[in-house]
Amino acid sequence: MNGDVLREIEDELVARRPEANVEPSLERIRDLVDLLGNPQRTYPVVHIGGTNGKTSTARMVDTLLRELNLRTGRYTSPHLRSVTERIVVDGEPITAERFAAVYHEIEPYLDLVDARHEVRLGYFEVLTALAYAAFADTPVEAGVVEVGMGGAWDATNVADGRVSVVTPVSVDHVEYLGDTVELIAQEKAGIIKPGGYAILGPQQPVAAEVLLSRVAEVGASVARQGVEFGVRSREMAVGGQLIGLQGLTGPYDEIFLPLHGEYQAHNAAAALAAVEAFVGGGREALDADLVRAAFARVTSPGRLEVLRRGPVVIADAAHNPAGAQALAEALSEEFATTALVAVVGVLSDKDAEGILAALEPVVDAVVVTENSSPRRLPVEDLANVAIDVFGQDRVYQAVPLPEAIDTGLRLAEREGSLGGYGVVVTGSVVTAGDAGVAFARSEP
Repeated sequence: MNGDVLREIEDELVARRPEANVEPSLERIRDLVDLLGNPQRTYPVVHIGGTNGKTSTARMVDTLLRELNLRTGRYTSPHLRSVTERIVVDGEPITAERFAAVYHEIEPYLDLVDARHEVRLGYFEVLTALAYAAFADTPVEAGVVEVGMGGAWDATNVADGRVSVVTPVSVDHVEYLGDTVELIAQEKAGIIKPGGYAILGPQQPVAAEVLLSRVAEVGASVARQGVEFGVRSREMAVGGQLIGLQGLTGPYDEIFLPLHGEYQAHNAAAALAAVEAFVGGGREALDADLVRAAFARVTSPGRLEVLRRGPVVIADAAHNPAGAQALAEALSEEFATTALVAVVGVLSDKDAEGILAALEPVVDAVVVTENSSPRRLPVEDLANVAIDVFGQDRVYQAVPLPEAIDTGLRLAEREGSLGGYGVVVTGSVVTAGDAGVAFARSEP
């Protein structure tokens, strides 16, 4: 099967309602999964919400569960290169053939649901139902599901998570979630279910208060990072970092994590606690050697992903100020002696100024560009924002993205020292994905 059928299906879904055009409600997706026999209830779920770190945490949870010999289904969003990346069974993306087959199985029910509502089912709602159905058909023994946006009314929330993970909450998607951490945390808290187990990553006090209030309201168990679990130790290592974690049941030391950045160590702690809660209610320790083996093979494309070395090219999906700040901290730690230029392309509804301000202290210059999304911010508009942050002399423009990367490398080389030079491509998941595609095409 070629990619034409996959593209046709995606076009049909976008024509229904693009993913970015959200109509907050669970009514449509509930009707759809009811007609499908509620496939999301045929396996227990680890449900992962929060603002940043969701995809990486989901990948870690998935890898740990598979190391424990459980067949898993993982659903994440958005995708970097192909929509099939979102629906993963036993560590492998669903094939295009299987994707199309499941879509055509559920397709007759879409019009039935549409007829009941003023607003049609949208892209993300249909994909979510498709993922749940695919996992039920496999069948899987555990679902690892990332929230798309928010939590309470997100389409994924028709599943009841045995374990709910909430990664750090910060400001993003203000047009849908509110413009304060408190309001956003209220939406995120909606994935914590009665009788479930809530794993809370590092939170601002106001977010922690909201999340703990939800825990008390629904009678869930809870574990907080920095209290019941956390990062015991951390040091940089070749190709990643060596970490020690405090799990719900005790310490796990000498873990090699092949990912960069302190925030990934915190994601690892949350993932470990989630799996302990999922398989043993947080009362039974996991085999330490299995934990080490699982973390050693974790990957997270588009998250401080080194696409090339000598000169280095890094892709990161940071798309909000909090994500950009985490990226900046990792760059200052891991690439402190490397002259870096940021190549940045953002979407029009994002806080471009906040993203650029977080990066400004750790890069020598910025090359503004455009990614492949129809929602991209025009390069001229982004340049105006960048000049306010970096100053005229440190801002350059180049499109398309490969040209922007080349421009960034030339600029970084001028500043290069014994530590070398390179670029970091960031600003959006789409930008990071486009960079990965560009380098994949350039390989012999």
